[in-house]
Amino acid sequence: MVTKPGKITCIGRNYVEHIKELDNAMPDAMVIFNKPPSALADVLQSQHQNEALHYEGELCFAIKNNRPVAVAFALDLTKRALQSELKAKGLPWERAKSFDGAVLASDFVAIDETDIARLSLRLYIDGELIQEGQTTQMLYPVQAAIDELASWQRLQDGDWLLSGTPKGVGEVRTGQVFEGQVLLDEQVLVAKQWQAQ
Repeated sequence: MVTKPGKITCIGRNYVEHIKELDNAMPDAMVIFNKPPSALADVLQSQHQNEALHYEGELCFAIKNNRPVAVAFALDLTKRALQSELKAKGLPWERAKSFDGAVLASDFVAIDETDIARLSLRLYIDGELIQEGQTTQMLYPVQAAIDELASWQRLQDGDWLLSGTPKGVGEVRTGQVFEGQVLLDEQVLVAKQWQAQ
């Protein structure tokens, strides 16, 4: 059973097509940011403090002994306008990424390490496929990302890794129904629905 994490570490710019869609520079090293456990929510909001939120569907991995042992679908929510403003000033992203309600996740399902290369995600909004991506498309594969993180910070059992989003991000609109899926090959391992408030 996966419980509330000690920390949630996120990998940014891990899919080439997503980097291109936001007109970001290709990173020379892994882009890393954190979300506190207090950012976890059950309700998908379209705004926070009157600022529009943008969705990013991601594969989320629970860590044990510096290995991925379970996977879930997660929504990483971003105040995109604020993030762009902060990036332009060379400032940290936390105000745009780590607010209350900034991450939602499905239940976790146990996985074998040999399954990771066969995992993918799909995000449907109002029944339309909006995002899909495979672990094989990642610039930094899951275990390589964990090893990099573990080289300079202690990863505790139960910590989460959000492994980046594929192309197709956009603004959350009130009333939309989001369904995130994690697949092993073509088999859905876990799915979760949220209706935006």
